[in-house]
Amino acid sequence: MSITPKHVALSLCLLVSSTLFAQKSPYFITGEDPKADNQKWKLVKNMSDEFKGKKVDEKKWQISGQGWIGRAPGLFQAENINVKDGALHITTKKLPKPIIKNNKTFTHGGGYVGSRHAMTYGYYECEMKANKTFMSSTFWLINEKSELEGCDKRTTELDVQETVGQITNPAKWMENFDQAMNSNTHSRNIPEGCDYEKGTSKASALTNGKTYDGFHVYGVWWKSKDEIIFYLDGKKQKTVTPPADFDIEMYLRMVVETYNWNPVPEDGGMNGTEAERTTTYNWVRSWTLENSK
Repeated sequence: MSITPKHVALSLCLLVSSTLFAQKSPYFITGEDPKADNQKWKLVKNMSDEFKGKKVDEKKWQISGQGWIGRAPGLFQAENINVKDGALHITTKKLPKPIIKNNKTFTHGGGYVGSRHAMTYGYYECEMKANKTFMSSTFWLINEKSELEGCDKRTTELDVQETVGQITNPAKWMENFDQAMNSNTHSRNIPEGCDYEKGTSKASALTNGKTYDGFHVYGVWWKSKDEIIFYLDGKKQKTVTPPADFDIEMYLRMVVETYNWNPVPEDGGMNGTEAERTTTYNWVRSWTLENSK
């Protein structure tokens, strides 16, 4: 059989496909992998991405402009999201002029990338470098209340990392927010008459320098309905118990947004370079833990 350009192209595609997910387990430093000897990690491909293509894989990810528009004054815009140089980039900006949507005024642009697939227990991780602005750089999971019924029609949220590059709030609890892995579990919107607690459990770990100085691996092992374990750069940091059962499927979120508790600075907060205004995700990976054969 003669080799044609079509055959060469197909071979290259197969090679790329086989190497995109060569990773065999989550990122842990020596001695930190919690799996037992009779267990193995299995990659969940439809909630993982190495971002080696030229654009976001919209069969796998929902992006800005498809539903959630953001929290004013930060508007989610698809134009602020791109894939290049083997990474996902979400870039912040000040809008040329304010945009009014849903009776709210938006002055800044951010972005949202969320998984189309949801699951429960597993290990979730990303390698991320935060932007240097007052806007957020985040990695988290949340359920979709509209898909649920009865007492499950509630909100459970698992924040793995939630940081900002410029602190504009003088509150004591914010003083290390730009150099920490700020993690939480939230339970809220409990249907009336249902026996679930509303509340938050918090965990925090300091990074080596500011979160925008370099890349860090942020991970969480959602071990069970009442045990959540956070990891920073492959090392276990803290175990928390959520206020209510965490047993509902959640979707992954990579979001750059504004917070009312870290308001826009007087100068607009967008004086840095494009690189400084960009949150970069080198990869995101999701895993389940299974028994070895």
